[in-house]
Amino acid sequence: MSDKRRSSDITKNASQSNQKNLLDLYLENPDKADEVAFGRKAYSDRRGFLKGLGLASMAATLGGYIPFHRNMPGGLIPAAMASGMPDLQIQGKDGLLILNDRPVNAETPPHLLDDEVTPTARHFIRNNGVPPVNVDPEKWLLTIDGLVNKSLSLKISDLKKHFDVVTKNLVLECGGNGRAFFEPKASGNQWTYGAVACSQWTGVRLADVLKAAGVQEEVVYTAHYSADSHLSGKPGKLPISRGVPIEKALGAENLIAFEMNGAPLHPMNGAPLRLVIPGWPGSCSQKWLTRIELRNQVHDGPKMTGKAYRVPNHPVAPGEKVEEKDFAIIEEMPVKSLITFPENNVEIRTDELEIRGHAWAGDRLVKKVEISIDFGATWQQATLNQPVNQGAWQRFKTTVKFPQVGYYEVWAKATDEQGISQPFAINWNPKGYLNNSFHRIAVRVV
Repeated sequence: MSDKRRSSDITKNASQSNQKNLLDLYLENPDKADEVAFGRKAYSDRRGFLKGLGLASMAATLGGYIPFHRNMPGGLIPAAMASGMPDLQIQGKDGLLILNDRPVNAETPPHLLDDEVTPTARHFIRNNGVPPVNVDPEKWLLTIDGLVNKSLSLKISDLKKHFDVVTKNLVLECGGNGRAFFEPKASGNQWTYGAVACSQWTGVRLADVLKAAGVQEEVVYTAHYSADSHLSGKPGKLPISRGVPIEKALGAENLIAFEMNGAPLHPMNGAPLRLVIPGWPGSCSQKWLTRIELRNQVHDGPKMTGKAYRVPNHPVAPGEKVEEKDFAIIEEMPVKSLITFPENNVEIRTDELEIRGHAWAGDRLVKKVEISIDFGATWQQATLNQPVNQGAWQRFKTTVKFPQVGYYEVWAKATDEQGISQPFAINWNPKGYLNNSFHRIAVRVV
């Protein structure tokens, strides 16, 4: 099937060439794309909103008086105006926003992630190549080789027969989630908040399968391979092949999964077999999994070297050039929270509002989640549930009371068990990874 045909099969309104061209432009030159999307004046306002817009004009734009305007940080883009691109649709998915159609990448608006278990139809899509066409689960083979005592070639039926089958709620998050908010812009898919999900996965423990093959003493890293093909169409060229340190791979939380929410995996989420390695960048969780190799060195497959999925090993100033030798591989993801109710830009006619959402922190627990309605001047602690299992996100909920009518922003801040909290400002890096700044939504009380 041609790429053109595949694109038309998965998207609606594909004839909107201006939109498609803009998506391409965001990948190539995000600053220019911002200018095209919002206009020169609007683009300038976005980069320094409070500098050129008076309080009265801002209030009119936002639809009401801003009671806590004195607390607004300089240059803040109001949450009401920080929404992304207009949405397209993906067949088989409910309400996802397409960021790119070659390869297919799509995120989920936060208000559609309110379920404790993310429905398959609302799980984000992150592809690097063209998904395979032949995905017959009866014929699918997984090879375990490299520095093992015994190479294994396993069908899915073998996995089910010879290993414990377990089901877990596990968070997957793209390392670039939140890239859209970096200034200066970072190239790549302009994810906002929705490249994250916590579905229920069924499979076998990765550790059990590796131990059955026999992990040799010199092993330090895994290498993951899959059946998707490179966008160039060149035979044998891999779109992505990443891995993790063997210590992480042997954790009990990691799965080789063949079911998602009680059904076979969705084709865009790796059917019929994939890795799920929670707490680390989603790129470690290879989809359409065909092989795991054990190596005595850090894996050097595509998207493992250079600057891919790496951040500077020291703090850098926004826009600073960083030498390749100063980049380190992303491992554990940072603490983060997401408001899933209410939806951004909600209008209410009462002074009280329930706020709820999820929080997660890589391989660690979240200790507390706090909510502010006055631009961070004061905070109130939300009720926070424990995760249902290791690797799942944690549900939070509270009720806030607004002192008068007007425009408000609800901010969420999570703190992990090591005392590390989400920052207000983005920790800038050249590739736009690991943005865990506060999630903010706009509320108008009328």
